[in-house]
This record gives sequence, C-alpha cells and structure tokens, in this order.
Amino acid sequence: MDFLRLFNLRKKTRREIIINAESLETRAAIMVDGKLDEFYVERTGEERMVGSIYKGRIQNTEDGLQAAFVDIGLKKNAFVHYWDMIPEDAARLAEDDEEEQAKRDASRGGKGKKQPPSAMAKRFPPGTEILVQVTKAPISTKGPRVTTNITIPGRHLVLLPGSKLKGVSRKIGDDAERARLKKTLSRLPIPEDAGCILRSAGAGVRNVSIVRDLRALLDTWNRVKEGWETRPAPCCLYREPDLIERIVRDSLTDDIDRIVVDDREAYDRIKEMTGRISRRMKNRIRLYDGAVPIFEQFDAERQLENVYRRKVWLKSGGYLYFDETEALVAVDVNTGRSKSVGTQEDNILACNLEAAQEIARQARLRNIGGLIVIDFIDMKSRKNQNTLFQAFKAAVSRDTARTNILPVSALGLIEMTRQRVEGSVSSATYSHCPYCRGRGKVLSGLSMSVRIQRRIQAIVKRDGAAATTLRIVVNPLVMDRLRKEDEQVLIDLERKTKAQLTFVSDANLHIEDFRVLNGETGAVLYDASGD
Repeated sequence: MDFLRLFNLRKKTRREIIINAESLETRAAIMVDGKLDEFYVERTGEERMVGSIYKGRIQNTEDGLQAAFVDIGLKKNAFVHYWDMIPEDAARLAEDDEEEQAKRDASRGGKGKKQPPSAMAKRFPPGTEILVQVTKAPISTKGPRVTTNITIPGRHLVLLPGSKLKGVSRKIGDDAERARLKKTLSRLPIPEDAGCILRSAGAGVRNVSIVRDLRALLDTWNRVKEGWETRPAPCCLYREPDLIERIVRDSLTDDIDRIVVDDREAYDRIKEMTGRISRRMKNRIRLYDGAVPIFEQFDAERQLENVYRRKVWLKSGGYLYFDETEALVAVDVNTGRSKSVGTQEDNILACNLEAAQEIARQARLRNIGGLIVIDFIDMKSRKNQNTLFQAFKAAVSRDTARTNILPVSALGLIEMTRQRVEGSVSSATYSHCPYCRGRGKVLSGLSMSVRIQRRIQAIVKRDGAAATTLRIVVNPLVMDRLRKEDEQVLIDLERKTKAQLTFVSDANLHIEDFRVLNGETGAVLYDASGD
C-alpha cells in the first residue's frame, strides 16, 4: 500500500455544525469536510408540531376509512388510524432499529393490532378524550396525523410509555459495549408501564449520564400525565424543543469536531446544554464574530442555492432535474456535458453512480418525502443496473428518515418512498407566485389573442344589436401582440361580426385577464378575472 492511500485511510472526516441564529429564522447546517450534508431551518413563531403530545377529543369515526378524527385544538382535526388508537405490544418490535422505531409512525404497514371497525367506534365514541402524539405535520390541505403510541426522545434514551420494550440500538455494533449497556438498562428504575430504548448516542456514555437522562424523561412524562388529569381537552401537554436544542440532543455526537454559532445568546445556551452532557463536548463550542456572514464563511450559503433550484449540476458535467408535486417528486438524470471515461455504458454508469450519491444528499437537504421516482440514464446491462441499485441503497442508508427503495424497473426507473413528517424546505420557503398562480407559466400572447377573439364572437352572437360597439381592455403585452401580429385578423373579425372594436391597454391588468365593455354605456359584458 503506497503512502498516499495509507494517508487517506488515516485521514479523519471533519464534521462541523454551523448555526445561524437570527430574530426571524434559525438555520443549522452539518458540514462534512466542507460539504453541506444536512440542513435544518426553523422560523420564529412557527409552531413545530411533530413529536408534540396533545390531549384531544374524538370528533367522529369513519369506518370506511378505518380512522377517527381528533380535535387537538387546531383548525383541522387530526387523523388517526384505528390500529393507531390502541398502543401496540411493543415487545414484538424488539428487532426494529430504535431510532427508526422510536420516532416512526406506528401505523407502518398497518400491522398493528386491529379490531373490527364497529368495535373501535363503540370503544371510542365521539367525545372520548384521547392522548395522542403528532407523527406528521399538516401538509397542504391535510391535517396532522397522530398516534397513541407515545415516544419521548432524550439524548441517550427514548422513553416509550405504555410499552414493555427495553432494548439497545442495533447501530451499536460492539458486542462488549452492547452487553454493558443492556446490563445498565436492566438496572434503570424504569416504571412498569413504560419501555425504554438506549440510543446509539449512548455508546461509551457513563452510567450516571444515562440515569440523568432517564430522570429528565420521566419528569417530562409525569408533567404530561399531570396535564392529562388536570387540563381540559383539547390542549398541548408537551412540545418538542426548538431547533437549537434538538441539534444538541440529536446531532452533537462524538464525531462532531465543533459547533460554530454566530449569536451570543444561542452560544451561551448551547454551552450550558452541552455542559450538562460532557465537558469535553463543551470545549468544542465556538462563537463566530467575523464580518462575513457565518453561512458564507463556511461556504454553506453557496451550496444551499442548489437546494432551491430545479436544476442541480454534477461534478462530471451531468445534471439533475427535481420536480416536486403534492403527490410525488420526479428526478431526471441527464449526462449533460459529462466526458467519456471509456465505453458508453461505462460513462453512463459513472454518471448514474454520481447522481445516486447527489440525489440521496439532496433528498435530505430538501426534506422531500412521499413517493420519489428517479429516471436514471438507461443502462442495458443488468449487472450495471444492480450496481446502481446497491450504490443508491448505500447512499440512502445514512438518512434518518425511513425509506423504501425498489430495484430498477423495466422502464429504467427507481422508485422509492421517504418518510414525510413535515413539508419540504421548498414548500416552507416559497409561496405560490400570485401572478402565475403557482403554475410557473402564463398563457402566451397567441393563446390570449385566440381567447379574446373567441369571446368577442360569443358576445356578439349572444347580445346581437346591443354589442355593435365593444371596448376590449387587455394587458400591454397582449396589446403588443394584437397590434403587431394580429392586426389583419382583427380587421377581418370586425368585418365578420359587424361590430366596432376598440382595444385599450391597462398595465394593472394581469396578462391572462381581459374585459369586454359596451363601448356606448360602459357596461361590463365580460370580465376574465371573474372566471
């Protein structure tokens, strides 16, 4: 083995957390060797619902949907499946990974203990109070989704009220460490009516820290139970902490080299939180006070631009297109300007493999979810198709969201699902354009000319003698088309309808709107904006 390869093997990956705390928005970026790997954003005043626990009241049950609707105090009632309304026997879930299991939507695959719809409706009639936790935030026109399988995550542990499961994360692979942690877990004062999972962040942690974490989780659960007994429904009994606290809890692991934050108050707060976890961790917190904005200083701002773009370039010269709809996300892979590295098939495989890595990264950064369909560049070789599939699975395996990936289909597509608990970064950042009404396009000048002529003929036929003089008000861009390219067509239209047509431009009029008025009385005969 030569020196360069040996050096690369020994070279440690540098992981940093960059936090930009502002009055209206807090952003956090996880950088791996200077490359943006994960991104989180939270707006001041926006309520984070996922993970929050509510005392709700059942409004109605729908046997056809096998679900109930629960009033938790929001504009839209929460949706809960029948098999999510009775806490599961968590012992049968012992083989699942804790970090997926503890946070997962309990209706996964619909394999919970089901009862006949009529029995569920009788057991939970309208007006029944029920303790639920939000597993999916409201998205678009849909209300939140909830479950009665409560999970309260801490730094080292996840408390599972109503469960009997006690286990250690499968991500902890060291047998000796697993044995130590299982022994520790067996000695913890966990209530009989609760289960507990030791997270991967607990590896190597002293017993006293684990006990302290359990004590905090039990305090939280006791406050929830007290609220259940004393507060009227609907109400919120527990709310997930803000972004800064979640970053410290979930992302500040031993492999993080440092956290850099640009706000003194946030810096002091993080120092205080990490001090309770580890003095060694506390020494990795840095306050940034440079003249250049922190995201620019660490090159996160430039890399974030791709998160908001439809087109993402690859280093090889290929590129990706991301098209997000409410039902699914379509990703198209193109070779673009990529240079040949051998045969055509080898070149295509290389481009597809690079695209697979970037798509997995972009899915995390954009927080896209639901059904994702990827149109990779067609490959004839089944061996290459399998190589791509395995590489993509490996790239996605780092994702904390639950995913399911299907092999390359006969049409050359890879289909996958990605757990969606909140809206994507794009939907949270952008609103629909009020001009194009969210379509991203407006009617062309030719289309508007055809539409106007068609409407004029309809009005003349409908009103007859009352429509001999018409005044048509249009957008200046449409007027330019009518004057330059359709002048003779309009003269012919005037002759055909035997009506006097006068066109007027109005800069305040939308390009797709127009009005037709009686030229003598000024009465509005047609207004496209009223359609």
